[in-house]
Amino acid sequence: MSYPGYPPAGGSYPGGSGPYQQAPGAFPPQPGAYPAQGGYFPPQPGAFPPGAGYPQQGGGYPPQAGGYPAAQGGGFFPPQAGGYPAAQPGGYPAGQPGGFPAGQPGGYPTAQPGGYPNMPQAGGWGGQPGFGAPGAGVPQGYPGVPAPGQQPMPQYPGAPVPNPSMPGYGGAPAGPAVPAVNRGYRGTIKDFPGADPLRDVEVLRKATKGFGTDENAIIELLGSRSIKQRVPLCAAYKTTYGKDLINELKSELTGNFESLVLAMLKSPAQFDASELKEAIAGAGTDEPCLIEILSSRCNAEIQEINRIYKTDYGKKLEDAISGDTSGHFRRLLISLSQGNRDEKETVDISLAKQDAQKLYAAGEKKVGTDESQFNAILCARSKPHLKQVFHEYQQMCGKDIEKSICGEMSGNVESGMVAVVKCIKNTPAYFAERLHKAMQGAGTKDRTLIRVMVSRSEVDMLDIRQEFLRLYGKSLYTTISADTSGDYKKLLLKLCGGSD
Repeated sequence: MSYPGYPPAGGSYPGGSGPYQQAPGAFPPQPGAYPAQGGYFPPQPGAFPPGAGYPQQGGGYPPQAGGYPAAQGGGFFPPQAGGYPAAQPGGYPAGQPGGFPAGQPGGYPTAQPGGYPNMPQAGGWGGQPGFGAPGAGVPQGYPGVPAPGQQPMPQYPGAPVPNPSMPGYGGAPAGPAVPAVNRGYRGTIKDFPGADPLRDVEVLRKATKGFGTDENAIIELLGSRSIKQRVPLCAAYKTTYGKDLINELKSELTGNFESLVLAMLKSPAQFDASELKEAIAGAGTDEPCLIEILSSRCNAEIQEINRIYKTDYGKKLEDAISGDTSGHFRRLLISLSQGNRDEKETVDISLAKQDAQKLYAAGEKKVGTDESQFNAILCARSKPHLKQVFHEYQQMCGKDIEKSICGEMSGNVESGMVAVVKCIKNTPAYFAERLHKAMQGAGTKDRTLIRVMVSRSEVDMLDIRQEFLRLYGKSLYTTISADTSGDYKKLLLKLCGGSD
């Protein structure tokens, strides 16, 4: 076997019997060459090193003009001006007897700690003849060029650095631990192939007309249509039959099943706006509902909610919140209701560390708490940035940001801040917790159950199911089955999509 550019060796490689025995015409160097061991690789004329280096071959290694720097007089090293870095005193190696030529101008660069190892003694690496013994620091060929069968060494030019880490404290990787991202569609309700609004409203008409109601037909229809296929049904029904579908369903259905069906006929923003209206205008304020919606929706969704709220209820959402809440909790909700969070995907590590320091200084480090600093950072910064901030905070003070908030705040402002943090860290886990609390203990918080199941069925319900099973040891499907009943349960299970 010969390598391109190397002179073909007469004889064999290795020659004779036994490992690397001398054979006339084989390819080892003579005594005084590399390695300096008698009996290894008898040289050919022009072997390594022949005075100035390898004889230059057409198309060989190094290449001619334009390739790896050609040596003067046809040799390999030293390179020309502008070639590989000039050797410093103490280069590799400094002309040992029988080893490489002494460091010439333009020779091998100075060995750095962690660079190439010293050459082996007689017997080769690891006590075996020749190169390649496992566990030994095998030379990787010329700088930047791996030996055959070897991977590039990352510290040399041209080799990729494996798994680079961002700067952090104490040399630890700065990337926060986050759940694995599930690619693709994560909802449970999908578009029904070939759905036709005119045929669908005919099914609904038959289900509600006459004596009794065919609830199963309603469940099968609505439970197999996506939001964009359900919302047009109201207009199609009025066009076809001259009646309001919502009023027809209200007259035929009752209880939680009615509430669930009507919720499924609204657009996401319409449904959220109606839930916020009910949370504010009802008997007492449903603060958890306000927190849930405003802390989990993106900018575009919140802006659409604001538009619909003003159109449907004749009042700005901000004004409604302001009139029904107070203090730092009101400021938190108003900040979130602007829908103006930074949405850049890039993260500035130095800014994240500064924000972590500000949060620490506003809470754990001082007597009392500066809620406005928490508000400014948690409501304005992007989600990727805040994940990094939470990681830096943990590294800085050894305490999770949630625990710091719980120790520094109380009441609704504490609940609101913690909800924002949970949604930033792991939104599906936040909604799994909301569902668990809705069905925990005596009685069921049906409004919360309906809102989460409807609003997340085409967003991340599959992930919520996984988190529910991980956190509580039983499937969401089983929990809903045990906590609800009748047609209400059937339609909820359609939204759930299956057991885990």
